[in-house]
Amino acid sequence: MRERFVWYVASSLALASIALTPARAADVAAGKEKAEMCIACHGENGISQTENIPSLAGQPDQFIQWQLVFFRAGTRKNELMQPIVEQLNNDDIRNLGAYFSSLTPPKGPKDDDPDLSEKGKQAAAGRRCASCHTDSYAGTKAVARIAGQREEYLVKALHDYKSSVRSGGGMAAMADVAYPLSDEEITALAHYLAHL
Repeated sequence: MRERFVWYVASSLALASIALTPARAADVAAGKEKAEMCIACHGENGISQTENIPSLAGQPDQFIQWQLVFFRAGTRKNELMQPIVEQLNNDDIRNLGAYFSSLTPPKGPKDDDPDLSEKGKQAAAGRRCASCHTDSYAGTKAVARIAGQREEYLVKALHDYKSSVRSGGGMAAMADVAYPLSDEEITALAHYLAHL
C-alpha cells in the first residue's frame, strides 16, 4: 500500500510540473528534431521495426507525454529509456507528444491467422477493451493506440500488466483486465489488435 502511495505522489508531482509550467503551443518541428534520438529503437517515422519496441506513430499526444513523464519520474522503468528521458525538459515532452501524434499510424500486416484474430476479437469484447481504447482501438487522450501495434510488444505489455511489472498510467485498470487473461487469450488478443 505504501509503495502505491509513493508511486501516486511521485506521478502526481511529475504531472504537476508539466501542468504548472506556463502553457505554450507544442512545436511539431522541434519534436521531430528531438525525435531523432528515438529513431534507432522506435523506427523511422515512429514505426518500430525492432522486436518488443512499440511504434509511436499516431499515439495520442497526451499518452506520449504521460509515458515520458512516467519514465522521467522513474515510476515506469526501462533501462534504455531512463538515460534518454532524464535529458528531456517539459517543452521537449510536449513537442514529442505533438510530433508522434501527428504521424500516420502503422497499418497492421495482412492477417495470416483469421481464426486466431476471431478469438482475439472475442477476448477484446469480453474485456471491454473498446471502452477505453475506443471502438477502433486508436486510443484517445492518455489512452494508448493499440491498433496496428507490434504483436510481440502487445504480448509483452499484457504479460507485464498481468504480473504488475508495468506501472504508469492506467496500471490499475490494465492489471484488472490482464490478470485473468490466459496465455492463449493474450496471444489471440495481441494478434487481433496487431492486424487491425
